[in-house]
Amino acid sequence: MLKYYIKSAEAFKRLRADQDGVVSFEYVIVAACIIVAVGAAFGLSGSGALSSGLSSAISAVVAKLTSAVS
Repeated sequence: MLKYYIKSAEAFKRLRADQDGVVSFEYVIVAACIIVAVGAAFGLSGSGALSSGLSSAISAVVAKLTSAVS
């Protein structure tokens, strides 16, 4: 049992000293923050303020293009 404890303790020491894992973890945190920000901007069901603003802007452009062609 002591043998496994020592191996586990050594593995945790190596993991704590490894700096590559920290960078990967930081990327995961940044990606999660971006996902939350996009979700907040567009709304969970696509009915957020940014989503409705883009939708109305695209509709206005399509209406002007349609009237210009006619």
